[in-house]
Amino acid sequence: MGAGSKRRGSRPPAGASRRAGDVRSAAPAAAPTVPALPDDVVRIGECGRAHGLHGELRLKSFTDDPAMLARYEPLFDESGARRVIKALRPAPGGATDLFIARIAGVDDRNAAEALNRRGLYTTRAALATLDPPEEDEFLLADLIGLKAVTPLGEIRGTVVEVPDYGAGTLIGIAPVTDANASVRAGARGDTVLLPFTKAFFPEIDIAGGRILVDAPDDVFEADSGDLPPDEAE
Repeated sequence: MGAGSKRRGSRPPAGASRRAGDVRSAAPAAAPTVPALPDDVVRIGECGRAHGLHGELRLKSFTDDPAMLARYEPLFDESGARRVIKALRPAPGGATDLFIARIAGVDDRNAAEALNRRGLYTTRAALATLDPPEEDEFLLADLIGLKAVTPLGEIRGTVVEVPDYGAGTLIGIAPVTDANASVRAGARGDTVLLPFTKAFFPEIDIAGGRILVDAPDDVFEADSGDLPPDEAE
C-alpha cells in the first residue's frame, strides 16, 4: 500500500466522522446506585403525614431530648438516603416529642407524603458524641437479642423488636419451645408484646445478654391448636 494509505480497521484521523458501519453501540448506562443504610445505626425518629402544601411534615422524635433530633449528623431514612432537617418547630397539641419539620430537598406535599412512616436513623457514634450515655444507660436497640428469663431462671424467649405504636414502648419476645431456647414457630403469632415497664421487666443485664421478665406463665404458653401436628397432643 502506498504512503498515506490507511489499512482497514485502523483508527480514523482525529475529528474524522465515522461511517454508519463504524459506529459502535454505546455501553449500557449503569444502574443508579441505591445507598445502603449503615449497619451501626439507631432509629431516633419517624416521619409522619404531610403538613400543608410546601413540603413540611410531622416528625416524631425518640431521643431523650426531643428537640435534639435536628442536630444529629449524619441522618438517614430507611432507604439509606441522607437527610438534613432544616427547620423544626413544635407541632400543635402540646406533645413534646412531635414537631413540624422541613427537610432539605422536600419541597412540596407529594414529596412530604412519600416520607410518611419512614424512620430516621443516625450512627451510634453520632449519638454518643451529642448525648454521651451514663454508666447504666443503654439504647432500646441494645435490647434486641437479649434472652427473656423469668425470676426462676426459665428462658421464655428472645427479644426481637422494641416497637412504639404511640401508646408507649413495647418489648416483642419470640417465645421458645424448650430449654435450648429455640424460637417457637406458629404458636400465638410471631411475638409476645409486653409493655416496657419496671413491673414486667424489673432487671436488664445488657452485658450478660439477659432481661428479666415477670409476666403470667400463660402469656408464653402455646395454644395446642396452633402447634404443628407432631407437637400437638
